[in-house]
Amino acid sequence: MGTSSRPLALYEQIKQSLIREMDAGLLKPDDRVPSETQLSQSFNTSRMTANRALKELAEQGRIVRIQGVGTFVARPKPDAALLEIKSIAREIADWGGIHSCEVLLLAEESANKEIAARLNLRPGDTVFHSILLHKDRGVGVQYSERFINPAVAPAYLDQDYTRITPSDYLLETAPVQAAEHVIEAVRCPAHVLKLLGLDAAEPCLRLTRRTWSFDRVATYSTMIFPGFRYQLKGTFNRRSIQ
Repeated sequence: MGTSSRPLALYEQIKQSLIREMDAGLLKPDDRVPSETQLSQSFNTSRMTANRALKELAEQGRIVRIQGVGTFVARPKPDAALLEIKSIAREIADWGGIHSCEVLLLAEESANKEIAARLNLRPGDTVFHSILLHKDRGVGVQYSERFINPAVAPAYLDQDYTRITPSDYLLETAPVQAAEHVIEAVRCPAHVLKLLGLDAAEPCLRLTRRTWSFDRVATYSTMIFPGFRYQLKGTFNRRSIQ
């Protein structure tokens, strides 16, 4: 008897059943997927078996498991801007989401040695510091930390970033002359994992960016994305750095 005639293992039966429902449009992007308990009851199997099926579907990018919230059908993976400086609110709108923002920190600080070097300032010079959590339909999708040279954006701390994104404000106030990007796969810090609703084993992408405006370093930013929800894609053209 060929291998194609062998009965599927129970976890594989659960996977195939869910895939058929997703492919047929019975389970659409953002729909809640039955829980481990519901699946184990429906297929008369253990929760461990149901957990394996859901884990493999998550690894394949078909579903998203958000700790403490539930399991949902994944959306098609969007392209996050790489070379183009683009507002996260516009990115989220482009893939059909609803943007919101939680301001975790907005302050004036003295630059430490590392931040001063990144911004071409002296240690102890004043910098503006923001930490924001950007969300799509209430779920964290980007953790964003920025250090800003006050000389290029003196009113940065006066903005309401629940209504306008830092990128929108900075692109209007300090047009970008050039940008430097570094992308890394990283272990996500515990506090960021919690904010993004991730398990410790789930991968993260970190985009580090410096921008120049008015012939000086304007910003030094770090953005962390859930790796299974994003791909970073860049197209270079002159407009991307104007």
